[in-house]
Amino acid sequence: MSEDPDQARLRALEDRIAALRKTQEPAPRADEHYSMANMAWRMVIELVAGLAIGFGIGYGLDVLFGTLPLFLVLFVFLGLAAGVKTMMRTAKEVQLDADKASAGHERD
Repeated sequence: MSEDPDQARLRALEDRIAALRKTQEPAPRADEHYSMANMAWRMVIELVAGLAIGFGIGYGLDVLFGTLPLFLVLFVFLGLAAGVKTMMRTAKEVQLDADKASAGHERD
């Protein structure tokens, strides 16, 4: 019994596609362009999270102790400092990655 003509055409098409894939270089990923934007959003989220956590802890302690503005202000500033410190650590990571990438391109 012979093969179905559609199956033979499909197999021939798959072979042609596989041969073309072997000859072409892989296309650059589309999300590589947005990697810096992703890092910027990550930094913003880290800062806002630090502020929000500081606000929550400060407000909770103020309600608990009945000293409304004292701990709120203190922990908002501590949250801001923690957020900035985390942002700086992320910026250092980005800089190290950029340095590694540029060192790799210089060798080529």
